[in-house]
Amino acid sequence: MEIEILHLIEGARQAEGLTVVIDVFRAFSMECYLYAQGAREVRPVGTEEETFAWRSADPECLLAGERHGRRIAGCDLGNSPSSIEGAAIRGKRIIHTTSAGTQGIVNAVHADEVITGSFVNANAIAGYIRKQNPQKVSLVCMGKEGLAPAEEDELCAEYLKSLLTAGEMPEIDRKLSALRFGGGRHFFDPELQEVYPEQDFWMCIARDRFGFVLKIEQDRYGYVSRRISAPFS
Repeated sequence: MEIEILHLIEGARQAEGLTVVIDVFRAFSMECYLYAQGAREVRPVGTEEETFAWRSADPECLLAGERHGRRIAGCDLGNSPSSIEGAAIRGKRIIHTTSAGTQGIVNAVHADEVITGSFVNANAIAGYIRKQNPQKVSLVCMGKEGLAPAEEDELCAEYLKSLLTAGEMPEIDRKLSALRFGGGRHFFDPELQEVYPEQDFWMCIARDRFGFVLKIEQDRYGYVSRRISAPFS
């Protein structure tokens, strides 16, 4: 199995084979929590215009949107997993657009298959990849708005690669906790709690909380993430 680590939107465009689009803070951690708390389906989209078009197509859907970390005006949710209220989303279709993660999905045009990447389901991702046994795996670190590297996404890619090649990464939990002083330090800024609540940090580094992967498919309406549960054997 050839494993390549790619970066940002251009990396998504170059990705081939089974592609994992990684966005730890917060898009693909968020989508896992949405499904875990009862969402019927999550649909990643690229643009704000496409997001709001769903108001007419499905008046019962909920819109979750973020740009520059902040909830898009007019959306029901931002990109904060700690803001999810299970009763409000249960059984709902969620339309999800973000600055980085969902941009990776819509740009991964050469991939044979796309799944999302985060720490909250990392072992499930590795198990799924081993089951599929592709010739090539592309791990795409989406970074900050798809334009600049992000420490947490790079760490997630290296962790997934280690699970597929050498086993558990040494001191992974220490490295995750250390993100609070690096790529996740904005979650601990008292002046940014409205946008980046501290609880989001801990929720996004909760390694292997979920035993499912989110596979991206396309239908006549666009992209949709499908929950596929372990075991992958």
